[in-house]
Amino acid sequence: MRRPTRRRRPAPTVTEINLFRYVPSASPVHRVWAGTKVIGLIAFGVAISLQPSWVGAGLLLFVLIGAAALARIPIGAVPRFPRWFWIGVALTSISAFLAGGKPELHVGHARIGFGGLDRWGLFTLIILIFLLTTSVVGWTTRGGELTPALATLGAPARLLRVPVEEVVVVVGLGVRCLPLLVDELRTLWAARRVRNPPPPESFRELVEQVHDVIVTALVSAARRAQEMADAIEARGGFGTVVPSRPQLQLAEVVAWLVITATTAGVIIL
Repeated sequence: MRRPTRRRRPAPTVTEINLFRYVPSASPVHRVWAGTKVIGLIAFGVAISLQPSWVGAGLLLFVLIGAAALARIPIGAVPRFPRWFWIGVALTSISAFLAGGKPELHVGHARIGFGGLDRWGLFTLIILIFLLTTSVVGWTTRGGELTPALATLGAPARLLRVPVEEVVVVVGLGVRCLPLLVDELRTLWAARRVRNPPPPESFRELVEQVHDVIVTALVSAARRAQEMADAIEARGGFGTVVPSRPQLQLAEVVAWLVITATTAGVIIL
């Protein structure tokens, strides 16, 4: 008697997460020096970390959305997270709601606490703000502009004998290779979909499939890193990083005013 064959469900589509994808434009945000954007990113992160509040987070969100609109960033450039990400967010919100805490809502003899849900919502919003901040910098800054700007910002550290040039080159390569890593993972997932493997029927099979994907990604990343190292060595090394300087222009002045006012507003409010 023939055994019934298992029906294969169609493989889920992979949702694209575009990180540090430069979006060319002639907007004022694109003309701002890369170092100014990095300083703004650090200032916003430190301010919201020292004084987390809904008002401060809302102010930062308003400024970042305004910067993205001024830079004419299309909706298609916004990262689209997979379904499992939102399922995880929903599960964490349920656990936060069960934690309770003040403020509380009295319903008859029962008390329902929303303190945990309030802190969870603020924490989640701050994470999204961090992601949006780095995305705005990536959308409006070329990869080649970031390394010279970091060399300028890290110049004072040379007095402490810090290898600034090596650190800057490593950071620049990491930022520029991040889209390549995402593309490589997308290619690996597409190759796995072509094989059309059967869906996992147990937790062990799911773990084994995730393990295979992770190992394959690590091997591919090591191979790409070796190829890049060989290419850099063939060109004679990293070379010399020429620091860049900001230009005195209206967009630069406005950017500094917005960064200063927003950072002060987040801390005060």
